[in-house]
Amino acid sequence: MATNRTFTMLKPDSIEKGNIGAILEKINASGFRIVAMKMTQMTIADAEAFYAVHNERPFFGELVEYMTRGPIVAAILEKDNAVEDFRALIGATNPADAAEGTIRKLYAASMGENAVHGSDSDENAQIESNFHFSGREQF
Repeated sequence: MATNRTFTMLKPDSIEKGNIGAILEKINASGFRIVAMKMTQMTIADAEAFYAVHNERPFFGELVEYMTRGPIVAAILEKDNAVEDFRALIGATNPADAAEGTIRKLYAASMGENAVHGSDSDENAQIESNFHFSGREQF
């Protein structure tokens, strides 16, 4: 059953390039409501745990290094059909393949530095939201 919440994370490259406001404006203009948001710095242990599903992949070390090099903005978003609609808004992982007007087409530099994370399922949206938020902020 689809839920009306999803998780997103503006990655270090978005923060470094000063794109927080522009990306959040695009999210709001697309009908999403931000129900929780914080800027934080992931530790190596945090990044390894969050991306544990990729720990056997050759890019895992680079991913952890990238995600810990600077702050991120974590947020829980609300909208009908949130996961699917947000995946459409952010575009393909590789910005070269992303549709015009998507967040990754506009703000991502490469497949490795792709500006933003979006949950790929309702189950992962809940897991990822709970990873970054606790208590009354929880999904």
